[in-house]
Amino acid sequence: MAQHRMQENRFELKYIIPAPVALGIRDFARSYLEPDEHADVNRGFAYNIHSVYMDSPDLTLCRQTMHGHKNRFKLRVRYYDGDPAHPVFFEIKRRVNDAILKRRAVIRREAAMALIDGQCPGPDDLVDPGDLKSLDAIQQFWEIASRIEAGPTVIVSFNRVAWVTAENNSLRLTFDRGLTATRFSGRFETPDVTGPSLPTVLGVILELKFTDRFPFWMRELVQTFDLYRTAMAKYVHCINATRLTPITFPVEAIEAVL
Repeated sequence: MAQHRMQENRFELKYIIPAPVALGIRDFARSYLEPDEHADVNRGFAYNIHSVYMDSPDLTLCRQTMHGHKNRFKLRVRYYDGDPAHPVFFEIKRRVNDAILKRRAVIRREAAMALIDGQCPGPDDLVDPGDLKSLDAIQQFWEIASRIEAGPTVIVSFNRVAWVTAENNSLRLTFDRGLTATRFSGRFETPDVTGPSLPTVLGVILELKFTDRFPFWMRELVQTFDLYRTAMAKYVHCINATRLTPITFPVEAIEAVL
C-alpha cells in the first residue's frame, strides 16, 4: 500500500454543509482537481481514515483546542485499514497561528503498540530503517508524548473523499462523513463509518487546504455556495461522544479556534 500524500505545511478552512451541497461543490471543484490517488472508484472515490489520538491524563491537548490556543498540537497514530501488513503513521499536527504543520513517521504495524506504550523508538521500528525523516519525526513524537505522559484516548474514524492537484498536492479539498468515536482497546480497530455521523455533526465536513495563497477559484467556490467557516475539531467532538469528559467550545473561544 502506497503512503498517503500529505501537505506538511498548509492552511485549512472548515465548513459543515448539507449532503446535496457537497455534490454541487464536487462538480465545481473537479474542474481544478482530480481524485486522490488512494480513492476507491467502487466506493465513490472514498476511503476510510482511523486515528488513535494520544493525550495527557487530564486531556491537555484536547483542552488547548477547546480554548482556541493559537499555538497548539495534536498527537495521533493514523491508519487506513485493518491489514496487519500495512503501516501506521505517527503524526504530530501543529497549529502555529493560522498555519498547520505536520510531521509523519511511517511505522511497522507490529512495532506500533510498543511505541504507543512508551517504548523508545529506533530505526528498526520504521518501515524503511533508512528513512531519516521518519526517524526524526518518531523521536520527536516520543519526546513530546513522554513529556506530557500521553496515552491513547479515543479512535476517531470517518469516511473521506479527497480531491487534489495532480502535480504537487498543493491544494486539497476533502469531504468527511460518518464521524465515529470508539474507545481505544489496545487494537487497531476499524469501526464502521458507513452510518450517520455523530449527532453533533449535522452534515458533511468540508475542508479546503492550500499551501500558499487562498486560490481564486476556492474563493469563488465559497461565495457561490454561500459557505461559512466553522469550528470543527473532530478529536474534541469524539472525546465528548465517548464521555471521557464533558467538553464544549466556549462562545468566546470560537473565533480563536477558527
